[in-house]
Amino acid sequence: MADVRAALTAVLGSSKGDEAVLDYVAGCLEDEDFEWGDDASEAYEAFGEMLVGAGFAADEAAAHEACRKLQRLLAGGGDDGASDASGSTAATSGTTISGRQGFRALEGGPVLLDEMNKVSLHPSEIKKLGKNLIQGLFSGEGTEEDFSLMTEKDAVKIKKLREKQEKQQMAAFRAHQAEARRALAGVKVEVVRHTGGPAVRDIHLENFSISNGGAELIENGTCTLAWGRRYGLVGRNGTGKTTLLRHLNQKAIKGIPDNCQILHVEQEVAGDDITALDAVLQCDTERLALLEEEAELMEQLSAAQHGEEGQDQVDGQRQQQGAAPPAANGSAPAAGTDGLAATQRLAAIAKRLHEIDAYGAQARAAAILAGLSFTPDMQARPTKTFSGGWRMRVALARALFVEPDLLLLDEPTNHLDLHAVLWLQDYLLKWPKTLIVVSHAREFLNTVCTDVLHLHSRSIITYRGNYDVFEKTMRERVKNAKQAAEAQDMKRKHMQAFIDRFRYNANRAALVQSRIKALERLADVEVMDEDPAYVFCFPTPPDVVSPPILSFTDVDFAYPGGPTLFRDLNFGLDLSSRFAIVGPNGIGKSTLLGLIGGELQPTKGHVYRNPKVRLAVFSQHHVDGLDLALTPLQYMAKTFPQAKEEVHRAQLSSFGIPADLAAQPMYTLSGGQKSRVAMAKVTFSKPHLLLLDEPSNHLDMDAVEALVEGLALFQGGVLMVSHDQHLIESTVDELWAVEGGRVNVFHGSFEDYKKRLRVLQR
Repeated sequence: MADVRAALTAVLGSSKGDEAVLDYVAGCLEDEDFEWGDDASEAYEAFGEMLVGAGFAADEAAAHEACRKLQRLLAGGGDDGASDASGSTAATSGTTISGRQGFRALEGGPVLLDEMNKVSLHPSEIKKLGKNLIQGLFSGEGTEEDFSLMTEKDAVKIKKLREKQEKQQMAAFRAHQAEARRALAGVKVEVVRHTGGPAVRDIHLENFSISNGGAELIENGTCTLAWGRRYGLVGRNGTGKTTLLRHLNQKAIKGIPDNCQILHVEQEVAGDDITALDAVLQCDTERLALLEEEAELMEQLSAAQHGEEGQDQVDGQRQQQGAAPPAANGSAPAAGTDGLAATQRLAAIAKRLHEIDAYGAQARAAAILAGLSFTPDMQARPTKTFSGGWRMRVALARALFVEPDLLLLDEPTNHLDLHAVLWLQDYLLKWPKTLIVVSHAREFLNTVCTDVLHLHSRSIITYRGNYDVFEKTMRERVKNAKQAAEAQDMKRKHMQAFIDRFRYNANRAALVQSRIKALERLADVEVMDEDPAYVFCFPTPPDVVSPPILSFTDVDFAYPGGPTLFRDLNFGLDLSSRFAIVGPNGIGKSTLLGLIGGELQPTKGHVYRNPKVRLAVFSQHHVDGLDLALTPLQYMAKTFPQAKEEVHRAQLSSFGIPADLAAQPMYTLSGGQKSRVAMAKVTFSKPHLLLLDEPSNHLDMDAVEALVEGLALFQGGVLMVSHDQHLIESTVDELWAVEGGRVNVFHGSFEDYKKRLRVLQR
């Protein structure tokens, strides 16, 4: 075979795309068992879609043509079809392989080897068998034990095919990342002031469809986004909420006016030397340009004025000395003309700066940042000094400052503390334009939203009212639809019984015919499909641990070189503990969980942990740490290799990850589905105590309800950090408020705590 890399460079180029995808394609082409297929069809199946995703091909047709060119270069235009180099053909059911009974290949399904007696397989059979066996292993229809039925040599070959599939998944993930980066790269966050043309008002979206990875998420969807309304976008994880927001942001749906400015807060701002305040102010590019031009003109006028004063002094000296004045030329009139033009331009700039409230912009930007919990000192710090969560707040502040025609917020409360959530609620209540927000926080949606967009069964339906009103309306619709269907079914049975009874009665023939026609005209009543119930089943610890389980005695803590965060911590936890830690971001809530979990050690005092106690710590770091190129099942097997596959499947299923999702690469899963995978992983040890840091982030409403029910049934202790009012009120018995380096019990409900915060904010 010719030089594969040279051929790839000749066909695809050398300066674009993703190196991981190139490595994978090269690996495929260099494989001794690689087959081109008819018209390069198998080559396209192997890596064609990746070429599109990584930017090597504009579309599917271009990718297929690239595969043909590679075939001509590397295979001389030949087509090796389905046969191997020796011309042999893959065996089918009933053929003899090495003089022994062969195997049955199941089209479109896994090949099980329980009737094989360690046969030696033909290379083409190995390839087909490997694909089907891997499919069976990852879909639940095959098991690892199938490997024991093959010779060692054949098992090694199939293992290589499995590793190749994992490499393909990684390449597909890299292509997915590259496509996401390209989509975000073209998004500008800047103030747009509409001048001329029709004003953006209602947005009518009609008969649109959205798919993701070949799966239809919305079919023939229709909805109207009314100007000034605030929509809550709800639906199960994986129904396409984030995908819909991205399509809206890219104006990939017909019906969005060209002059409509849309902002989707999805990516944190870059960490650089620009301060948080300037990162917001720089969004108003017109203001910056006018201020820069104003400063330049002022400097020019000042220089000209000082130049004239200096020339007057020279002329005076010449006159005193009896010298003649300099000859007149065109420079003086020109300078005067320039000065007049500059003065007029300065007046125009001042007028425009007043019109756009340029001098109030800094105060407005600072107020938005302050509402999101940035102190004045923090506003003056470079963005590179902030964590990802705080830079996400800067991105949110920029969007609020820009005030686009359509603002798209995806889980905006995930990176906020309760103080900032309450401020954001109040701010959005006064939002003058159109808003769509995705959130798992019931109270947030109830406060902010005027309408609800519900994604369900590949359709989008609009409901008036907040989330509670929507939920009540949905229950009534489901109930009424069931009753109507039951009544229709009863009517149909009654009519059919009449027909059967009098079918052969001549005196009733006319009535029977009438009933038959009426039965044919009887339309089916559409029954609303209800989503299957989620289940969060936290494993019950198999062993009982005698108290005390965990206790803190006179504990202080400080990070090396930093101030003391906690002083004199004294408390204990047992299997009946149900506490929620509340307080502003940066106060040390996650640090406290780290101390309890043993990730951090106290600088003073003593922490006792029963040596038999098992702790499970869940945080956003565990979600971020998932290997997204792997499937959930592969990830569990890699993390816990000693456990059997059926145990991994059961653990994933107990957190709402069924067999089909367990077989998908995790980069294709929604944020909530990834969170459930992480939850399954951290609780695999059957812990006695759960330490949960914002566990409801990214979950949909039904998943939050499942989390509530699962925690209620859990036979162990729970300590969580959360600002989700519904979750806290439904699962914990006591609030711990972190204030001034101490942890104090808050005597009151979560609603009382919110009222206290509002008083402090005034």
